[in-house]
Amino acid sequence: MESFDFEIEREFNPLVHVEKKLGFYDQGDVSIACWEPGQVSPNHCHPDAVEIYFCYEGGGIMRTENEELKVKKGCFVVHPKGELHEFTTGQERTILFRVRYGNSMTSRTKDWPTNPTWQATDQDREYFST
Repeated sequence: MESFDFEIEREFNPLVHVEKKLGFYDQGDVSIACWEPGQVSPNHCHPDAVEIYFCYEGGGIMRTENEELKVKKGCFVVHPKGELHEFTTGQERTILFRVRYGNSMTSRTKDWPTNPTWQATDQDREYFST
């Protein structure tokens, strides 16, 4: 058994949201993601893993190709394998607890318009070209 304290694990960066891996278990992992107001994730998916976000504090907007959902403290969002999604935090600091499980934790990023230094990998381009 392991236990984690979000008040101790929290870590913020004004330039980019911080994802901190807390543990790895069989076919999954758990992490904490800390967001300053207005930060945006890459538009990405996990082809071989389900991803679940629980909002511990703060909130924002989770977008998929077909939906937009308001995320607020206490709610959670489940992304099936391969679902493209992007998170934008709201007006206050946000902490999301994340659980991923599946055959591979690999991410594929389609784009990241709010990060001008991001470059797609060959694997990302190949994945989204089909």
